[in-house]
Amino acid sequence: MTGASRGIGERFVRVLRAAGAEVVAAGRDGEALERLAAETGATAERGDVRDDAHLDRVVQHALDRHGRLDIAVPNAGIAEVVPFEEQDLAQLRELIDVNLVSQMVLAQLSGRAMLAQGGGSIVNVASILGLVAPGDTAMAGYTAAKAGVIGVTRDLAAEWGPRGVRVNALCPGYFPTEMTEGLTHPGAIKRIERRTLLRRVPRLEELDGALLFLASDASSYMTGQTLVIDGGWTAW
Repeated sequence: MTGASRGIGERFVRVLRAAGAEVVAAGRDGEALERLAAETGATAERGDVRDDAHLDRVVQHALDRHGRLDIAVPNAGIAEVVPFEEQDLAQLRELIDVNLVSQMVLAQLSGRAMLAQGGGSIVNVASILGLVAPGDTAMAGYTAAKAGVIGVTRDLAAEWGPRGVRVNALCPGYFPTEMTEGLTHPGAIKRIERRTLLRRVPRLEELDGALLFLASDASSYMTGQTLVIDGGWTAW
């Protein structure tokens, strides 16, 4: 699990541990990871997902400690709201590197291990912004990366499906996390309530079931798919 220091990643570590999985939690905030490890029994691996060697260590740690790798959740992400004509190109490249390239690298490393053992499940964390435009919010770099994640999910599912490795994408809507702290603003809350069919802001735990479904044999005949959890945002 990358991006495990906070937000969706931290929540997913807790959910998988509660379900009985052994989890290697990777992230940049060492103190947060150590607290999470102490509270859940997960293994902490501090590092930057832009460092390929770090991702290799994460996968190898799981293999050395547990002998196999059944689930991989490339989750780390960053976002920036800026009109594209004003986008700093260095920041654009960082957005693509963190949100797309790092997920591909982790999927490749995890996929090799899963292919060798004859199966596994990769759950790529994308976003509804990989499917629809964000509307009045300028996030071209983020949306491009998340659309790429969805495309890569389909490709890898086609490549690896015959050999037992499933690859699906989880697309959350506007869930409240540290990265989306602006959603606590009354205007943002009203926008979500108006735009979603359920007419309310989601709770982070409402992603739990989708994660467990995609990670487990409950979705054993599902691959190359995009599971959208957005309160109906993309339905209209």
